[in-house]
Amino acid sequence: MHPRLISTSFFTIYTFGILLAASYLSAFGWVVRGARRAGLDPEALASLGIWAIVGALVGAKALLLFRSILDGSFAISDLWSMSLVTSAGDFYGGFIGGLTASVMFFWRHPTVPVWRAADVCAPAIALGQAIGRVGCFMAGDDYGRPAHLPWAVTFTDPEAERLGGTPLNVPLHPVQLYESAVCLALFVFLVWLTRRRHRDGDIIVAYTLLYAIARFGLEFFRGDADRGFVFGGLLSTSQFIGVVMAALAIGVWMRRRVTDR
Repeated sequence: MHPRLISTSFFTIYTFGILLAASYLSAFGWVVRGARRAGLDPEALASLGIWAIVGALVGAKALLLFRSILDGSFAISDLWSMSLVTSAGDFYGGFIGGLTASVMFFWRHPTVPVWRAADVCAPAIALGQAIGRVGCFMAGDDYGRPAHLPWAVTFTDPEAERLGGTPLNVPLHPVQLYESAVCLALFVFLVWLTRRRHRDGDIIVAYTLLYAIARFGLEFFRGDADRGFVFGGLLSTSQFIGVVMAALAIGVWMRRRVTDR
């Protein structure tokens, strides 16, 4: 679509970079706002947000790099295409990285209620994803499979092919927008669930399970083969991680339900 928002002879501002920044700022703002509603210290949750964002940035790139090394496709020239201004990396890598950083934060700040804080973060994650995926669409990153549908999109900017490997002049599923819409709906649902009676931890468990299910289905519309596959191509990397995350979410929910009786 429009990989470059502003391009001059002196500098280039990438659309994806701007929207990625907007996604993190929106998520961060929601966490701080939600902290007050949940009776938590906004400064502590702001610190948690910073830890999680840094962990997510590192984790997203780390999984992308690891995946490319594992399948033998990595080249030094790919490092620019992995930069933050052109690509966010792998979402589940970011999720795992953010989760790891959050565990470290809670270990250093044991007075912060873990489950309640995680519940505040859940809608923020979905909101950030909804915005970030629009950035992917504008850059042509994480593109969809060929499709002959009225809403199929055709990329023509050579920059999209250079940055994300997007095939040009081929109608594709706008899978980035599919995921954006799913995450926006998930955000609305989680906000609604937050305002109803629930146990601490229910919101983050609901997010983990529902996103895993949605992502598993959305992967069938993806066309970028470099996202990685496991079990001889039976599942994409994200589908495999989604299965694991869904199983963990169900396990946590069942365990907490038994212990709360």
